Amino acid sequence: MSAPRAWIPQGAAAIAAAVREGKVDATTLVHESFDRALSVKAGADGLNCILSSDRDASLRAAESHPVGGALAGVPVVLKDNIATTSLTTSCGSNILKGYVSPYDATVATKLRQAGAVLVGKANMDEFAMGSSTEHSAYGPTHNPWDLDRIPGGSGGGSAAALAAFEAPLSIGTDTGGSIRQPAAVTGTVGVKPTYGAVSRFGLVALASSLDQVGPCARTVHDTALLHMAIAGHDPKDATSIDEPWPDMVQAAQRRDLKGVRIGLVQQISGEGFQAGVLQRFNEAVKILTDLGADVVEVSCPSFEYALGAYYLILPSECSSNLAKFDGMRYGLRVGDDGDHSVEQVMGLTRAAGFGPEVTRRIMLGTYALSSGYYDAYYGSAQKVQIGRAHV
Repeated sequence: MSAPRAWIPQGAAAIAAAVREGKVDATTLVHESFDRALSVKAGADGLNCILSSDRDASLRAAESHPVGGALAGVPVVLKDNIATTSLTTSCGSNILKGYVSPYDATVATKLRQAGAVLVGKANMDEFAMGSSTEHSAYGPTHNPWDLDRIPGGSGGGSAAALAAFEAPLSIGTDTGGSIRQPAAVTGTVGVKPTYGAVSRFGLVALASSLDQVGPCARTVHDTALLHMAIAGHDPKDATSIDEPWPDMVQAAQRRDLKGVRIGLVQQISGEGFQAGVLQRFNEAVKILTDLGADVVEVSCPSFEYALGAYYLILPSECSSNLAKFDGMRYGLRVGDDGDHSVEQVMGLTRAAGFGPEVTRRIMLGTYALSSGYYDAYYGSAQKVQIGRAHV
């Protein structure tokens, strides 16, 4: 796909500077973003990367944005598991179809305070369960570079919107690769921040001990700029780290890596890695070394069990977190006709609202957490998670 004209391809840093200097109006950027989204969505071969948007609401936000903010006037797309009061939050699931949150996520609030303008909520694998954005209740998202290919997942909508020049910035979430993998297959940049670096208040949880909200953009510099805008302590998030953060934008602008020490984990090689993947990885390590980094080998013995632990922790925590979607308080409700008991309504609602992938993982997690199996499965996986696999 060819890039659109005007400002969106310029990137977040250039756009924000132009808005602050009065060279471009934020409402112009909103129109450009929406026009671009319509052009790539049209027809049966559309990207399908935006689930909800409201041009008028975005224009109102653009007219009142903080002019001096670090992201002044910059259009941004949020993954659809991040709560917003202005647009629906469906998590790519029928069980939350049409749901509008009564509050904004902290990330959404911080973006607004930085001057960014929300222009849409991005498609995703249902409740972030998947790696291709094919498991959305609202249809798959396609890769802008080749519509016959996937954009990765679960945040394929966030990555595809960037690659298609619908917006210069987007927000994703990463549990086991849902920011990083879509970035890799769409030619964009995505970062999973340190656990606790970015508030998760307002994020619909999948696996609470693994989930993180993170920045996505088309350049490292823009990604760092977005990271700085959303990072920081939040008392509403019990896992939020109350520590100062380094200047990531300055770090992204470094021309060499002299004095930087990078650990190369011994266990990320061998079985389970394709030869081509390892080759690209080793090439990246050489680039780091050539730039002056001190690359040292480190051993993390518990990594040997990481994949098995992940596939126990994620469904277990998913089963617990998704128990609240029962048709009683919000979202879809099936069988509420007076002829069914509360338990029957819950069962009918969950059967109709959850897709097959979500159902499968809930069942696996419920089994792993059941009496007599908790210690053997979820408990053992937690030991691997905290590096005590020998216990």
